[in-house]
Amino acid sequence: MKRKPTLPEATISEERGVRYLHLETPWIQGAMRIRQPQKLELEYIQRMMSWLLLRDPAELSETRCLQLGLGASAITKYCHSVLRLPTTAVEINPQVISVCRNWFHLPDDDERLSVIQADAARYVIHNDHVASADALCVDLYDHEAASPVLDDEDFYRACWRVLDDGGVMTVNLFGRDASFERSAARIQAAFGEHRVAKLKPTTDGNTIVLAWKGFDLPDRDTLVQRAETLQARYQLPAPKWVKLLSTFQTSPRPAKT
Repeated sequence: MKRKPTLPEATISEERGVRYLHLETPWIQGAMRIRQPQKLELEYIQRMMSWLLLRDPAELSETRCLQLGLGASAITKYCHSVLRLPTTAVEINPQVISVCRNWFHLPDDDERLSVIQADAARYVIHNDHVASADALCVDLYDHEAASPVLDDEDFYRACWRVLDDGGVMTVNLFGRDASFERSAARIQAAFGEHRVAKLKPTTDGNTIVLAWKGFDLPDRDTLVQRAETLQARYQLPAPKWVKLLSTFQTSPRPAKT
């Protein structure tokens, strides 16, 4: 009988007013400023919210948010408590959910919040979840933070199916052994040409990829206008995101000789 893999233990540390989540290693899986629990502390987590640039502001209040990978629940709390949007988070490790509830101010489920203990791969392929989300944030790394746990084309095609028309996905691509070009090309294969963009890497090496469904990338003036509104309303560094944003093109294959 095949044994299920043991999930890593969730632990915390604190330094200079910030609480960190770990999974049996020193690698940081998430963070929260203790006196500002709703604040998006990590730069890459802030950039995961760049999907806001691509959503029509008139439709923002109707946005259904889905996170694959809870981390320290920063995005989940922000979507639920700050943006006040219907929010679902899928996390495989029950210890992570428990630690987030006890130490990272993750609220109990309510009419707008659902935290589900499940495997993200199984969740996205379920027929009940087709076109069930408008903003999908994917941050699925193992306890060593070496490479994404789910990173094949089939997974990204399932993510495309989960999004409704007009939906946007952000993906955190980071890792000592991961190939950004390979992962981004898989996302492009699933979402289509001219449907993928990226932000320049953070100082820690996190590159956020955006992919969208059923619409064209808004022009620069529209993005700038939306960014200014986001900065004024939510104090997000959205104007910087516009400056860092560029469309993704796969590298041309060398010609045969």
